[in-house]
Amino acid sequence: MRKSKFWCNGSLCFIIFLLFGTSSIFSQNNKSDFWQHVRFGGGIGLSFGDGFFSGTLAPSAIYEFNDQFAAGVALNGTYASLKNNNNATILGGSILALYNVIPEIQLSAEFEELNVNRTYKYLGSPDVTTNYWYPALFLGAGFRSNNFTIGVRYDVLFDADESIYASAFAPFVRVYF
Repeated sequence: MRKSKFWCNGSLCFIIFLLFGTSSIFSQNNKSDFWQHVRFGGGIGLSFGDGFFSGTLAPSAIYEFNDQFAAGVALNGTYASLKNNNNATILGGSILALYNVIPEIQLSAEFEELNVNRTYKYLGSPDVTTNYWYPALFLGAGFRSNNFTIGVRYDVLFDADESIYASAFAPFVRVYF
Protein backbone atom coordinates (compact mmCIF):
# COMPACT_ATOMS: atom_id res chain seq x y z
CA MET A 1 0.00 0.00 0.00
CA ARG A 2 1.40 3.39 -0.98
CA LYS A 3 1.66 5.97 1.79
CA SER A 4 0.24 9.43 1.23
CA LYS A 5 2.75 12.27 1.22
CA PHE A 6 0.21 14.62 2.80
CA TRP A 7 1.26 15.63 6.32
CA CYS A 8 -2.14 14.92 7.87
CA ASN A 9 -2.66 11.17 8.01
CA GLY A 10 -5.98 9.77 9.18
CA SER A 11 -5.19 9.60 12.91
CA LEU A 12 -3.71 13.13 13.01
CA CYS A 13 -6.76 14.59 11.21
CA PHE A 14 -9.04 12.74 13.66
CA ILE A 15 -7.15 14.15 16.68
CA ILE A 16 -7.33 17.72 15.30
CA PHE A 17 -11.06 17.31 14.56
CA LEU A 18 -11.66 15.85 18.01
CA LEU A 19 -9.87 18.73 19.77
CA PHE A 20 -11.73 21.46 17.90
CA GLY A 21 -15.02 19.55 17.86
CA THR A 22 -15.10 18.88 21.60
CA SER A 23 -14.15 22.45 22.46
CA SER A 24 -17.10 23.63 20.35
CA ILE A 25 -19.45 21.17 22.06
CA PHE A 26 -18.33 22.20 25.54
CA SER A 27 -18.57 25.87 24.66
CA GLN A 28 -22.22 25.33 23.70
CA ASN A 29 -23.11 23.42 26.88
CA ASN A 30 -21.06 25.42 29.37
CA LYS A 31 -21.82 29.10 28.93
CA SER A 32 -18.99 30.27 31.19
CA ASP A 33 -17.77 33.81 30.77
CA PHE A 34 -14.48 32.59 29.29
CA TRP A 35 -16.10 30.74 26.36
CA GLN A 36 -18.30 33.74 25.57
CA HIS A 37 -15.12 35.57 24.47
CA VAL A 38 -13.41 32.78 22.50
CA ARG A 39 -13.64 32.89 18.69
CA PHE A 40 -12.51 30.18 16.28
CA GLY A 41 -11.38 30.67 12.70
CA GLY A 42 -8.51 29.94 10.41
CA GLY A 43 -7.67 29.35 6.83
CA ILE A 44 -7.70 26.68 4.17
CA GLY A 45 -5.55 27.09 1.09
CA LEU A 46 -5.39 25.14 -2.14
CA SER A 47 -3.27 26.02 -5.15
CA PHE A 48 -2.41 24.03 -8.23
CA GLY A 49 -1.14 24.56 -11.74
CA ASP A 50 1.22 23.04 -14.30
CA GLY A 51 2.75 20.30 -12.14
CA PHE A 52 2.36 22.36 -8.95
CA PHE A 53 0.25 21.60 -5.90
CA SER A 54 0.01 23.31 -2.52
CA GLY A 55 -2.43 22.69 0.32
CA THR A 56 -2.65 24.50 3.66
CA LEU A 57 -4.72 24.00 6.80
CA ALA A 58 -4.38 26.73 9.45
CA PRO A 59 -6.88 26.68 12.35
CA SER A 60 -6.78 29.48 14.94
CA ALA A 61 -8.51 30.71 18.08
CA ILE A 62 -8.59 34.12 19.74
CA TYR A 63 -9.81 35.47 23.05
CA GLU A 64 -11.55 38.86 22.86
CA PHE A 65 -10.60 40.80 25.98
CA ASN A 66 -12.89 43.68 24.99
CA ASP A 67 -14.23 45.35 21.81
CA GLN A 68 -10.76 46.61 20.91
CA PHE A 69 -8.21 43.93 21.87
CA ALA A 70 -7.94 40.19 21.16
CA ALA A 71 -5.07 37.69 21.30
CA GLY A 72 -4.72 34.06 20.32
CA VAL A 73 -2.85 31.18 18.77
CA ALA A 74 -2.79 29.47 15.38
CA LEU A 75 -1.43 26.28 13.85
CA ASN A 76 -0.16 25.92 10.29
CA GLY A 77 0.34 22.86 8.13
CA THR A 78 1.31 23.08 4.45
CA TYR A 79 2.39 20.59 1.81
CA ALA A 80 3.70 21.75 -1.58
CA SER A 81 5.02 19.82 -4.58
CA LEU A 82 6.46 20.92 -7.93
CA LYS A 83 6.37 18.28 -10.70
CA ASN A 84 7.07 15.61 -8.07
CA ASN A 85 10.72 16.71 -8.12
CA ASN A 86 10.66 19.28 -5.33
CA ASN A 87 8.43 19.19 -2.29
CA ALA A 88 8.08 20.90 1.06
CA THR A 89 6.31 20.10 4.30
CA ILE A 90 5.81 23.09 6.58
CA LEU A 91 4.48 22.79 10.14
CA GLY A 92 4.34 25.41 12.85
CA GLY A 93 2.35 27.83 14.89
CA SER A 94 1.95 31.45 15.80
CA ILE A 95 0.71 33.83 18.44
CA LEU A 96 -1.21 36.91 17.40
CA ALA A 97 -2.63 40.13 18.79
CA LEU A 98 -5.42 42.16 17.20
CA TYR A 99 -6.29 45.77 18.01
CA ASN A 100 -9.32 47.58 16.61
CA VAL A 101 -8.46 51.29 16.38
CA ILE A 102 -12.09 51.91 15.42
CA PRO A 103 -14.58 49.12 14.65
CA GLU A 104 -13.65 49.16 10.94
CA ILE A 105 -9.82 49.36 11.21
CA GLN A 106 -7.83 46.47 12.71
CA LEU A 107 -4.08 46.44 13.43
CA SER A 108 -2.32 43.13 14.01
CA ALA A 109 0.97 41.66 15.16
CA GLU A 110 1.78 37.97 14.69
CA PHE A 111 4.89 35.99 15.52
CA GLU A 112 5.08 32.79 13.47
CA GLU A 113 7.61 29.96 13.79
CA LEU A 114 7.62 27.35 11.03
CA ASN A 115 9.60 24.14 10.57
CA VAL A 116 10.42 23.87 6.87
CA ASN A 117 11.44 20.52 5.39
CA ARG A 118 12.32 20.78 1.66
CA THR A 119 13.48 18.03 -0.68
CA TYR A 120 15.01 18.68 -4.10
CA LYS A 121 15.36 15.79 -6.55
CA TYR A 122 17.92 15.98 -9.35
CA LEU A 123 18.37 13.41 -12.15
CA GLY A 124 21.42 11.27 -11.56
CA SER A 125 22.17 12.88 -8.18
CA PRO A 126 21.10 12.11 -4.63
CA ASP A 127 18.15 14.03 -3.20
CA VAL A 128 19.01 17.18 -1.28
CA THR A 129 16.94 17.76 1.87
CA THR A 130 16.99 20.88 4.01
CA ASN A 131 15.27 21.23 7.35
CA TYR A 132 15.21 24.49 9.31
CA TRP A 133 13.08 26.74 11.49
CA TYR A 134 11.91 30.02 9.97
CA PRO A 135 10.63 32.87 12.18
CA ALA A 136 8.38 35.64 10.88
CA LEU A 137 7.07 38.75 12.63
CA PHE A 138 4.10 40.20 10.77
CA LEU A 139 2.70 43.68 11.34
CA GLY A 140 -0.56 44.30 9.54
CA ALA A 141 -3.56 46.51 8.97
CA GLY A 142 -6.96 45.64 7.64
CA PHE A 143 -10.54 46.68 7.06
CA ARG A 144 -12.96 44.92 9.41
CA SER A 145 -16.67 44.23 9.07
CA ASN A 146 -18.21 42.10 11.84
CA ASN A 147 -16.25 38.78 11.89
CA PHE A 148 -14.46 39.42 8.58
CA THR A 149 -11.17 41.31 8.07
CA ILE A 150 -9.20 41.83 4.84
CA GLY A 151 -5.83 43.56 4.71
CA VAL A 152 -2.10 43.37 4.20
CA ARG A 153 0.74 42.39 6.53
CA TYR A 154 4.50 42.89 6.40
CA ASP A 155 7.17 40.47 7.69
CA VAL A 156 9.82 42.59 9.41
CA LEU A 157 12.13 39.51 9.65
CA PHE A 158 11.81 38.60 5.95
CA ASP A 159 14.74 36.62 4.48
CA ALA A 160 14.36 36.01 0.73
CA ASP A 161 16.64 32.93 0.83
CA GLU A 162 14.73 30.98 3.49
CA SER A 163 11.20 32.38 3.61
CA ILE A 164 8.34 30.28 2.32
CA TYR A 165 6.70 33.54 1.22
CA ALA A 166 7.58 35.24 -2.09
CA SER A 167 7.56 38.74 -0.57
CA ALA A 168 7.66 40.47 2.80
CA PHE A 169 4.20 41.86 1.99
CA ALA A 170 1.28 39.42 2.07
CA PRO A 171 -2.47 39.94 1.80
CA PHE A 172 -4.67 38.26 4.41
CA VAL A 173 -8.29 37.41 5.09
CA ARG A 174 -9.44 36.63 8.64
CA VAL A 175 -12.81 35.20 9.67
CA TYR A 176 -13.67 34.39 13.29
CA PHE A 177 -16.93 32.90 14.54
